[in-house]
Amino acid sequence: MATPLRVSLLATFMVAALAIGMNAAQAAEVKVMAANAVREAYRELVSAFEKSSGHRVDTIWGGSGGIAKRVRGGEVADIVIIAAPNIDKLILEGKLVKGSRADFATSGVGIAVRTGLPRPDVSSAEALRKTVLAADSVAYSSGPSGTYVADLFRKMGIADQIRHKVRQPASGVQIGELLARGEADLGFQQVSELLQVTGIVYLGPLPAEIQNITVYAAGLHAAAPAPEAARALMKFLTAPEAGPIIRKIGMDAAGN
Repeated sequence: MATPLRVSLLATFMVAALAIGMNAAQAAEVKVMAANAVREAYRELVSAFEKSSGHRVDTIWGGSGGIAKRVRGGEVADIVIIAAPNIDKLILEGKLVKGSRADFATSGVGIAVRTGLPRPDVSSAEALRKTVLAADSVAYSSGPSGTYVADLFRKMGIADQIRHKVRQPASGVQIGELLARGEADLGFQQVSELLQVTGIVYLGPLPAEIQNITVYAAGLHAAAPAPEAARALMKFLTAPEAGPIIRKIGMDAAGN
């Protein structure tokens, strides 16, 4: 059964769709390349967009770095949704349309352990430092959160001490799933990517004094096959009505 929020969101955009003349006869297929971090909120919003617009959305998932590499390699999509610094670089390189960046959501870095392990103290920077040193194995992503965590460990002065037990998989690999398989004990990734995984215990976000926020943004591909439908989807994803859906999966709405 649809929630009141979902119904309200759908109704809002059905009105908007009719106002700009969208209908099944004008339906287009919109191809999107999107970061795993935005997956849960994005899926719910896209479902409502498809119902209200008549357009169909085909999404390819991956890590921000991996998607940026694919776009640079010549892969074409209508919309790219990845970490904002990558969007800005692709715009400067002419791969995405200048001025098309639309901020979608923000996310902090979260911490988790695999189910069955003791729940460690991560309540402060010093407590986290001790927990990382005591862990048998530590995993962080190859995306924005992993880049930040690696730098954080260097600043804490523990990078060399833990080097032998760090696992950093390829772009797009979910740290929560790696933990659940028993390939690491302690993991770090965007909060939204950890909350949805079974087989792990989410400990919470990094302590406020060392937290890092990543902005995820959308950009229109310079060679977008369906630019008008793509712009409509970008507007839909960043509308104020999308905020509650984004927030319920551990992210914040970037523009509202």
